[in-house]
Amino acid sequence: MPPEPTPTPVRRAVSPLDHRIEASTGHDIDTLWAYRDRGVLDEPHAHLVDRHRELAKAQTGVVFYLKLLNRLSSGEFEVDDALFTRIDRTVDQLEEATHTRDAAALTVSAALEPIEDAWAASMDGPSPLSTDDQAALLAIAGGAKLYEHLLTGRLTVTAASGTRIPHTKLQLLEDAGLVVRDTDHPVHAGQPVALTDSGRTALFAARRTPTTQAPQVPARPRTSASASAQRR
Repeated sequence: MPPEPTPTPVRRAVSPLDHRIEASTGHDIDTLWAYRDRGVLDEPHAHLVDRHRELAKAQTGVVFYLKLLNRLSSGEFEVDDALFTRIDRTVDQLEEATHTRDAAALTVSAALEPIEDAWAASMDGPSPLSTDDQAALLAIAGGAKLYEHLLTGRLTVTAASGTRIPHTKLQLLEDAGLVVRDTDHPVHAGQPVALTDSGRTALFAARRTPTTQAPQVPARPRTSASASAQRR
């Protein structure tokens, strides 16, 4: 009989908790994973995404062994003792993978509950960030440094993406506690600028899109009595 295939890793697998995660964060799972990789998420959301990745990996194992079991019982292989041995082994592996998946789902649920509570409490709160603030924080999240021009003495923040942020904007973000500079580095060589935990929280909250918002229906224009009479 041919050797058993090995599981093929995938980026993520859909879990029963995905809809709760997306509803409470306002982002789909792929976006959350991307934000985690970019360091945009605050600690609670980063913890949630890490636990979800473990759940996705566990779910992949369940799907793999389930498909393998279906293949073994499809009639493709000769029915003999070797087949029975493979089926028994696969059932055991499927059971173990299921236990791992269920345990991972419990950790995701535990990480999600405080986020759901916070989301419910802030449903009516306005975004504390302007569009300019959001753009600046998002650029800084990808890596940024404050430089001083040797000739002019002008201070400018340059992000890894190439975005330039005025020093006045940096000062406003610093005063709000949203960013912090590493002053151990000289400014002429570039002082690293990073988001604080408060900055990550504010940026993530500002960029979330509520999934429960009803579409706005434009009001029907009123027709005056005189206009109606003219059309008759």
